Amino acid sequence: MPSLTPAGGSDLQWTSKDSQTVTYVRALAMDAVQAAGNGHPGTAMSLAPVAYLLFRDYVRHDPSDPQWLGRDRFVMSAGHSSLTLYSQLFLSGSGVELDDLRQFRTWGSLTPGHPEFGHTPGVETTTGPLGQGIATAVGMAMATRYECGLLDPLSPDSPFDHRVWVLASDGDLEEGISAEASSLAARQRLANLCVIWDDNRISIEGDTSLAIDEDVPARYRAYGWHVHEVDALASGDVDLEDLNSALTLARHTTDRPTFIRVRTTIAWPAPNAQGTAKAHGAALGKDEVAATKIELGLDPDQHFSFDQELLATVRSERAERGRQHRVEWQERYQAWRTNHPDRATELDRLLRHGLPGNLEQALPVYEQGAAVPTRKASGETINALAGVLPELWGGSADLAESNNTTIEGGLSFLPETNSSASPYGRVIHFGIREHAMGAIVNGIAVDGLTRPFGGTFLVFSDYMRGAVRLAALMNVPSTFVWTHDSIGLGEDGPTHQPIEHLWSLRAIPGLAVCRPADAQETAAAWLAIVQQRGPVGLVLTRQGVPVAPTKVDAVRDGVKRGGYLVRQTDQPVAIIMATGSEVHLALEAAESLAAAGIEVNVASLPCLEWFDDQPREYRDSVLDPTIDARVAVEAGSAQGWYRYVGRTGAVMGLDHFGASADGARLFSEFGITADEVADRVRGLLS
Repeated sequence: MPSLTPAGGSDLQWTSKDSQTVTYVRALAMDAVQAAGNGHPGTAMSLAPVAYLLFRDYVRHDPSDPQWLGRDRFVMSAGHSSLTLYSQLFLSGSGVELDDLRQFRTWGSLTPGHPEFGHTPGVETTTGPLGQGIATAVGMAMATRYECGLLDPLSPDSPFDHRVWVLASDGDLEEGISAEASSLAARQRLANLCVIWDDNRISIEGDTSLAIDEDVPARYRAYGWHVHEVDALASGDVDLEDLNSALTLARHTTDRPTFIRVRTTIAWPAPNAQGTAKAHGAALGKDEVAATKIELGLDPDQHFSFDQELLATVRSERAERGRQHRVEWQERYQAWRTNHPDRATELDRLLRHGLPGNLEQALPVYEQGAAVPTRKASGETINALAGVLPELWGGSADLAESNNTTIEGGLSFLPETNSSASPYGRVIHFGIREHAMGAIVNGIAVDGLTRPFGGTFLVFSDYMRGAVRLAALMNVPSTFVWTHDSIGLGEDGPTHQPIEHLWSLRAIPGLAVCRPADAQETAAAWLAIVQQRGPVGLVLTRQGVPVAPTKVDAVRDGVKRGGYLVRQTDQPVAIIMATGSEVHLALEAAESLAAAGIEVNVASLPCLEWFDDQPREYRDSVLDPTIDARVAVEAGSAQGWYRYVGRTGAVMGLDHFGASADGARLFSEFGITADEVADRVRGLLS
């Protein structure tokens, strides 16, 4: 049987019990994939000792309470190797049992193909799309610092300070999002972040040299990380002695993030499959599994085998370690609560996701008829809410002045302290890194205590779509502020004018896309956002739009419901529905029609997802089902509006790219005007 006992000269304590545990874990990885018929056994086999050492000695966790406030965060960025994480949750007694490993990748199991946030206890974030885990972990590390500043800013040993550990693959580091996030992590000097890179040099297509031959550790040194390199043993297995030394250094690092390259041999010690591409993403086959078990000193005819006495010992040790951590942490935590009762009350509110009672009173109110860009109204509302919601913070992808995402007086979130910056500042400078920004916002959101937002132009939501999709998949309170929402932005031209984006984003299940009609609706949209816990894309104008003559209470209630009537008549013969800046065109058209004796209702539908969640009775009160003459107006793709206008209705939109010209001219040239809307209604009625 291959030995896992490190050579002498290290502080690492490793016994035959540890070696045997890792041996069983390697066999479980093979058995689980073999039973499922598909999966990724090789990485789970080679990383078994790495993950075991991490969870045994470094990751601070309490197996009895996976949501313990004082825990470290562990991110399995190489989500395809989910068995690496599931095995450690199994060893910890966190809720994953042997039967769950038997049901790997099957319907309803706790062990899906990739780790899923909110599904399996102990999974801190959904991973699988490569690079997302690293970038999300950067958000978690940033959240830790902000939370320390919010709750315990002067303590050198805050109970809210925790570490973030990441296991990453070759593929994670090839994805551009990881480069964006790693660069920002270095600028932020996130010393509580440690990324362990599984350098096995194997991908689905073969050796990674087919696609990449750069010096990855040198890249991380250039970013400004502490870098440690751990070579494999002569046998091909992990050098645990050197790894332990690197992890110890990482744990005591205080000035920057740590990157550890660990050379591994995929599928070690499989006699024929180790080091091969086939071991990456396919079952090894019965013969190879049997041969590997013999190599490991196990019975090849035993499947999903684990010595129960050994398992009980490992679980007991981890439970005791968690208990000791919990006791030590609880002393510091209780002392903090005693010394800071006001902050303790604030923490209790954050933990239960409560909101202060004066929230609505803090919102700005706008004068009817005033022409206000909704991006400006959003900025004013952010600042108003920031005064009563200390958990609200965020920034932009180098567009704060344009997106209006700066919290005045909030200071820049940076590791240095000066007149404009603080380690606990509220304004995040993401740089031009949209994809990383989205994942970092998610990381802050899954960390649980604060409400983050990140902004860019709507057209660049394409650059961050992977992160937006994960926000929806995890159902976390990430807020994405997307401005310059249509051809109305004008002279920047078609490269910056979104056309297909609204319906493309509405196609993501679980994402609410909110496009308010005016400043009043924008303030109401922010109120609705902080009152719920799901992800929202807030879509805003560059150009000014007039504030509709609707009472504030009606606006707030209507926006929260996703849609409402902004003009209602006694005997309407048609309905005009619109979102965003086109609502005022609909209202102008309605006035024109009324002058000709044609009465129509006008519905503002800022968020179709919220509207669709309303009872049918309410939806019918807004879009009267007895009225067939319906016109939908939105300066973008018409694709999804036919569901609302029906077979006899009409949609006025854009199914072609824009142009470089004044926004008003573009609306006129492309036929999205009040006169055109009125004509379309007349056409339907005739």
